[in-house]
Amino acid sequence: MQGKVEICGVNTAKLRTLKPGECEALLRRSRAGDRAAREQLIEGNLRLVLSVVQRFIGRGENPDDLFQVGCIGLLKAVNNFNPDLDVKFSTYGVPMIVGEVRRYLRDSSPIRVSRSIRDLAYQILQCKERLRVRLGRDATLEEVAQDLGVPLASVSEAMDAISTPVSLYEPVHSDAGDPLTVMDQIRDPKNTDERWIETLTLRDAVATLGERERSILALRYYDGKTQVEVADVIGISQAQVSRLEKAALKRLKKQIVS
Repeated sequence: MQGKVEICGVNTAKLRTLKPGECEALLRRSRAGDRAAREQLIEGNLRLVLSVVQRFIGRGENPDDLFQVGCIGLLKAVNNFNPDLDVKFSTYGVPMIVGEVRRYLRDSSPIRVSRSIRDLAYQILQCKERLRVRLGRDATLEEVAQDLGVPLASVSEAMDAISTPVSLYEPVHSDAGDPLTVMDQIRDPKNTDERWIETLTLRDAVATLGERERSILALRYYDGKTQVEVADVIGISQAQVSRLEKAALKRLKKQIVS
């Protein structure tokens, strides 16, 4: 969203920010039924939504859609926040907005998660928020599992299931040169592009050999048989196997290096 001034038709450069005392006063007036105060409260916290949405930009989702979803989270925070608690509204509102955006990304994800796991994940998010307010810090998975009365493994599974998939080509580090991607960190060194090209080259070279030569090399280097054992299988002498093997290897080397 760098360089983007408008989102959902809102000029982000002109979004106002409420002072702590002003925010608290509007919260109390809003809870008392003052609709004008509620609107001012929402408008004054749109920057909060914007700051959360910026974390999720670059995942292929429309920023306008994410902003709208974030505003739903803001509305829920305004409706449920208790100004009598010794907690800043932003401390309560940000997790609500983040949870709403993550729920949207989860539900629109191409990877489908079962309804039961989604429901459990939603309960976990709500529980984490309750515990955050009660404990004054982020709750551990063990504390969440104990509060909900479910196994720790189920909590971990549900949270993993709603995590946003990461592209294998997602940059994780960039230092002047080519960026380091997730693929670079987890790829199998045995299946590199160089190894793939070598395999194709060897396959083409083997195809130029005769059937008997291919059989000898397969028995010797794939099955691990001795020349005497190969001779018994093919029905020729060990000396013939040795001569044919050497000739086949020489031809392969010539094909590969030429």
